Amino acid sequence: MAHQIASSLAPDAAFLSNSRNLDTPEIWEARKDLSACLQMAARLGLAEGICNHFSAVVPGHDDLFLVNPYGLSFAEVTPERLLICDYEEHVLAGDGVPEATAFYIHARVHKNCPRARAAFHTHMPYATALSMTEGDPLLFAGQTALKFYGRIAVDTKFNGLALDVTEGDRIAAAAGNADILFMRHHGVMVLATEIAQAWDDLYYLERAAEVQCLAMATGRRLIPVPPEVASHTARQMREEDARSARLHLASIRRQIGL
Repeated sequence: MAHQIASSLAPDAAFLSNSRNLDTPEIWEARKDLSACLQMAARLGLAEGICNHFSAVVPGHDDLFLVNPYGLSFAEVTPERLLICDYEEHVLAGDGVPEATAFYIHARVHKNCPRARAAFHTHMPYATALSMTEGDPLLFAGQTALKFYGRIAVDTKFNGLALDVTEGDRIAAAAGNADILFMRHHGVMVLATEIAQAWDDLYYLERAAEVQCLAMATGRRLIPVPPEVASHTARQMREEDARSARLHLASIRRQIGL
């Protein structure tokens, strides 16, 4: 599904770009990190055509974000093909423009939720399937799901395509302090303080959703983990999460060749 394309380069975009250093080693590493995540997501079947976006705040520039351009599949997004944009719909670096929803969702999320240094939005199949069901999307009946215990919000107000800033602001507000936003009838958004954590959460969220869908398909009643055990296990997982996420992303980069 190709949606409306975001506005093209503004007349003052070249001036805005030239007034900043957008080619530092830190930014290049972020480009490689984000590109590796996009390409691995494609390999794992977590992408959908040329839709969906992974974005990250540009190191050293809290008012700018990296995002994949419109028209490319996740598999095609190499580090140099990523765009650098501001929150006012200007493309400051890169060829092309993002799809409109990148500005109306990702720009607003980054602007309104400063903790969200990375924002990964997909229609990945199993998590999206759970966004279409009654009740809480993720049930804490499997160990992998416990990674997300106490970290989930659900946006129940699907309003069609996000093609204006008010809808983006509403989605950002729906996320609140959660790291995972299930978007009813739509997909999921993973928010994190760094790219590695966003990737790690996205990957394990889909794994947890897949296992839950398989268990539900048996027709048997799911047995939740007792809340006190779920909470304890979640704390155990979170203690190692940051290091594990960085090692996970390093593995992804080796597999991709970045």
